[in-house]
Amino acid sequence: MRISVIIPVLDEAAGIADTLAPLQPARAAGHEIVVVDGGSSDGTPEIAARLADRVVEGPRGRAAQMNRGAELASGDLYWFLHADTRAPDGAIEALVDACSGGRRVWGFFQVRLSAPGAAFRVIGTAMTWRSRLTGIATGDQGLFASRRLFDGVGGFPSVPLMEDVALSQALRQRQLPVCLPLQLHTSARRWQEHGIVRTVLLMWRLRLAYFLGADPARLHERYYGAQP
Repeated sequence: MRISVIIPVLDEAAGIADTLAPLQPARAAGHEIVVVDGGSSDGTPEIAARLADRVVEGPRGRAAQMNRGAELASGDLYWFLHADTRAPDGAIEALVDACSGGRRVWGFFQVRLSAPGAAFRVIGTAMTWRSRLTGIATGDQGLFASRRLFDGVGGFPSVPLMEDVALSQALRQRQLPVCLPLQLHTSARRWQEHGIVRTVLLMWRLRLAYFLGADPARLHERYYGAQP
């Protein structure tokens, strides 16, 4: 059983080494890391090249970059990891166990935000329970899917926002997700920079609009237009 860790990046030079460092034992065990750059100008690919099996350029956009990584990956299971997310000890072993015996599987990890404080702990816990109850996960929860399931739904839809939600919806029609008990350490910078309440309300508004049929391109404009 081989895991392909696929990481889309864009100008992540400040933190990409910290993301890749905990994954080096996985490489030593025969798993692979594929980094897909969307056109960084800060030297991200050069830093990543020392710590990944493949660093390739792809069309800018998280969905397109992750699909490009999946095209090049050789693993039995794809693990899509954000560049500002840190993998916990035992993550690869948990993924291997989840898809042992060639099982078709998809799912996500529990989340712990990187900032201290009760509010950030509540947000992380709420994200996990939201996904457990709805069967819909987001990219910062470390989405993973067996190759057969991922290819079976056609990969990530080519949309500029909510690609993770759309993939979850497609996969959920095939089977329910698995929530692994380990906690990913996900960056809290979005909430820190733009405010906890403002960010939570914005994301809920965008997600509701998406479920009601809003154009993802318009939601992308609203999301980035709302950030100073």
